[in-house]
Amino acid sequence: MKKNQIKIGAILSYIALAVTNIVGLVYTPFMVRIMGQSEYGLYSLVSSIVAYLSILDLGLGNAIVVYVAKSIAKGDKKEEKKLNGMFIIVYSIIGIIVLVAGLILYFNIDNMFQNTMSVEELVKAKIMVMLLVINLAVSFPMGVFGSILTAYEEFIVPKIITIVRSILMPCIMLPLLLMGYRSITMVVVNVTLNILCLIFNMIYCFKKCKIQFNFKGFDMNLIKEIFKYSFFIFLSIIIDKINWNVDQLILGSVSGTVAVAVYGVASQFNNIYLGFSTAISGVLLPKITKMVQAKASDQEISEEFVKTGRIQYLIMALIITGFLLFGKEFIMMLFGNEYEASYYIACILMVPVTIPLIQNVGVNILQAKEKHKFRTIIYLIIAILNILVSIPLAKAYGGLGTAIGTAISLILGNGIIINWYYHSKIHIDIPAFWKQILKMSVPVLLIFGAGYILRTAIIPNRFIILLAEIVCYSLVYIFIMWNFAMNQYEKELVRTPIRKILRKKKEEGL
Repeated sequence: MKKNQIKIGAILSYIALAVTNIVGLVYTPFMVRIMGQSEYGLYSLVSSIVAYLSILDLGLGNAIVVYVAKSIAKGDKKEEKKLNGMFIIVYSIIGIIVLVAGLILYFNIDNMFQNTMSVEELVKAKIMVMLLVINLAVSFPMGVFGSILTAYEEFIVPKIITIVRSILMPCIMLPLLLMGYRSITMVVVNVTLNILCLIFNMIYCFKKCKIQFNFKGFDMNLIKEIFKYSFFIFLSIIIDKINWNVDQLILGSVSGTVAVAVYGVASQFNNIYLGFSTAISGVLLPKITKMVQAKASDQEISEEFVKTGRIQYLIMALIITGFLLFGKEFIMMLFGNEYEASYYIACILMVPVTIPLIQNVGVNILQAKEKHKFRTIIYLIIAILNILVSIPLAKAYGGLGTAIGTAISLILGNGIIINWYYHSKIHIDIPAFWKQILKMSVPVLLIFGAGYILRTAIIPNRFIILLAEIVCYSLVYIFIMWNFAMNQYEKELVRTPIRKILRKKKEEGL
């Protein structure tokens, strides 16, 4: 049953991503055009600022999954109840800290952006900050239930809720936008839907997992162990916020909301790209933790690393080559010619991030082995370098400059140093991994080259023609990769659910 949860959970993750991205790509351009660059830029900027407060998670979200999964594996209900109680209390305290930090941020918005924002924009920014801060403060303690569901490897229902939420957001917002409501209303709707989903996770957690809590007798040694484990994950979260949010903060300070809007569109495509990779690795942490607990060999863990990386590369290669070929026209047709720079910014971000995305199961391995300290320290150094490089580049080249700063940090950190660490210290067979990726890259490059030649000859002037080209490219990619790149295991991942559906249909017909 748990294997089905993992498989179906991964499939639903991709369905959720597909729904979210399709809805977003249809809804966001419409929303951006109605709101205008300045209003959309303001919304993106405020969202990225408040996102920094999420670092107060302290890395405990992963700790919940790992430690609760360990107690489940041992069958220790007493320890599990104690862990549940401790995490609820700790996260409630964090929620209060978030509120205090949010108030400090609220009263400093004027000082931060008075040189690049109008009085009206500053007022709107303050309102949105408080709404998002309250949402985050509530999300911390209630988010514990989502992590517990992950530890129990309950993926199906939460993923379905994610899909429903993705569909509801534009269905609610589109009429409101047409009625004249803007960024503040968008935040209100977002916050409401988020809290409703958190409440559902809590109820489902009690009903399905029958969880219990023990709020007495804090085990300080266990707390110290958990915080020791979480500290470097916490630093990793800070680093991620620096790498993916600091660019918009820098642009908001030196260039204004229009530059943030252009970067925000590029960031949206980059986030879509990130999501397609983490959909698989996101459901593997409990499995990797149990493999480590069961003393799995280096070879077994390396095989899992290579196997998952190949699957991720099959998907990521289609997306990145397709975006390089069709992304410019796609963005300009959806968002307008004024967003042409978004394409180049997105390319600069997406190409180097491909390396960590096809290796992100390695992060789960490091966390399960409690060996993530080195990775975090290296990433912290690189993130600081990113800030130092991005500020002068932003002043000189705007959004393109900040994207280049981020790209440099990704290549140094993920492309070179972390691969060395995986191989030499964690004993993951990195040469075998890259040998597999290079073999798969031969047909990818041939397909991309042919696509590039055709693109120079045929420039689409209508959106329907562009979509037809994207569909044709995707079908050719799938055909070539199926016949010349995919192994039997990967083909069976596709065949098995199809067979089950056909068998079920046949049985229903009888």
